[in-house]
Amino acid sequence: MRIERDSMGEMNVPVDALYGASTARAIKNFPIAKRPLPPEFIHAYGHLKAACATANRDLGLLDLKIADVMIVSADEVAQGLHDAHFPVDVYQTGSGTSTNMNLNEVIANLASKKLGDGTRVHPNDHVNLGQSSNDTFPTAMHVAAKLALERDLRPAVQRLRTELLAKARDWDHIIKVGRTHLMDATPVRVGQVFAGFARQAALADMRITETGFELTQLAIGGTAVGTGINTHPDFARRVCEALSERIGERFEEASNHFEAQAARDAMVESHALLKTIAVSLSKIANDIRLLASGPRCGIGELILPAIQPGSSIMPGKENPVICESVMQVACRVIGNDATITTAALGGVGSILELNVAMPVIIDAFLESVRLLSNVTNVFVDKLLNGLKVDETRCAELVEKSLMNVTALVPAIGYDAAAKVAKQAQGEGKTIRQMARELNLLDDATLDRLLDFDAMTRPSAPQPL
Repeated sequence: MRIERDSMGEMNVPVDALYGASTARAIKNFPIAKRPLPPEFIHAYGHLKAACATANRDLGLLDLKIADVMIVSADEVAQGLHDAHFPVDVYQTGSGTSTNMNLNEVIANLASKKLGDGTRVHPNDHVNLGQSSNDTFPTAMHVAAKLALERDLRPAVQRLRTELLAKARDWDHIIKVGRTHLMDATPVRVGQVFAGFARQAALADMRITETGFELTQLAIGGTAVGTGINTHPDFARRVCEALSERIGERFEEASNHFEAQAARDAMVESHALLKTIAVSLSKIANDIRLLASGPRCGIGELILPAIQPGSSIMPGKENPVICESVMQVACRVIGNDATITTAALGGVGSILELNVAMPVIIDAFLESVRLLSNVTNVFVDKLLNGLKVDETRCAELVEKSLMNVTALVPAIGYDAAAKVAKQAQGEGKTIRQMARELNLLDDATLDRLLDFDAMTRPSAPQPL
């Protein structure tokens, strides 16, 4: 161990640790979840610290030699080269001060070593120059959230849409029974069903775009309470410019720093859209699960790829395990939404000039993005790519459906059609068989009205 000092006194720090006394104190104070904040958040924070050093250097506030090694050190953090040196627990001080100081200490120590001439780079005076935990932590939250959405979730959602559209095209000629209230309804094409799924995926992609603007507005420059005390008036603008250049996403200084630090509305809104995406995925997965139920005693219109045994006691059983995985992720994301909403409430997290529940917000947000991204890719790779339609089963069921009688209503009226359906049900016959036995319509008219493909392509009803 080595002895390090901060404003509260001495602390024992592991010899090989890059952090210092403040981080060691936080490790001791917060043995809660016993897991740190997500690496992608630390990497975003590293990018931010590099941008801050760049801005301070260009403003003439930092010695060029010190600034340059700080930028290199922060780059290493952003690249994930020092993840093991960021151990501060998720459930820490609500402003994220412990994590901010963890960044400051690691970057300061790395920079001091790189200088190698005995110059000490100070975690507060140099790395944290013109900054506060209160503006850097929410800034890093937005950067991390934006990057996760664009680099992880959007590509996964776009893959999903592409695969669903391909299925919609390939299966558009197949007619199946439609179902409402879990009961038989009029026919629908399998392609139409999957086109509906593809539209949900397309809307998910649009929702990711909708989250964009709010997340690009950064709190940096507000320092302690939003007034910008102890920072250069051009600092925030220059940081945003440096961040935008580094990351390839456009970021801007928030138009109102008091809102940007006191509230976490942007995170609430953005995660609400993630919740909507989770609900969409759950709908798609559950419908596929239902349509594949069987193989002999269920609907059985779809055939899932066999990827693993389904039971430890029933040989030969195969279960919709990927669908179940998707739906469990949806449950977790909905729970994370409740966490984020609660943590942003006035009187809970958002109190006067600062939100004090930021670590749990970004932890929950990034978990949701990670889970949705991963499970969407798995859904495409392990289910949709191998999904098949049992065309024989679809044709069998659509012929049996009593709701085909709906097509006869324009010719014989609602009440007569209802009687046909009830009699067909009682005698175990199809609508086609029953209508012929009752001589309600000639064969040509009956065949025209009971054209299942035509039923899926609506036209104006003919007058009685």
